[in-house]
Amino acid sequence: MALRNLYKEIKGLKVKEVPAHLKPMLSIGYAKNVIRKGLDNYHAKYIETSSVDPLLHVCFGGMIFSYLVALPEERRHLEHKQHGGH
Repeated sequence: MALRNLYKEIKGLKVKEVPAHLKPMLSIGYAKNVIRKGLDNYHAKYIETSSVDPLLHVCFGGMIFSYLVALPEERRHLEHKQHGGH
């Protein structure tokens, strides 16, 4: 959805105007503000309402993270097994 909004913003600009429009969005301060706004929205939506969703987010996020960390080693094992190694 953020990309859609960005596209709508730059759609009406001329090519020469696009870098000047995008440059402020690539600063550290802008990134900090976007992250802070996202965390505030998350807090208002889930934490303030005493929802159980943050617990589910942590559980599923942890499962996905552990899977991604273990994936390279598992792929090495599978490749070794496919090439006839024991």
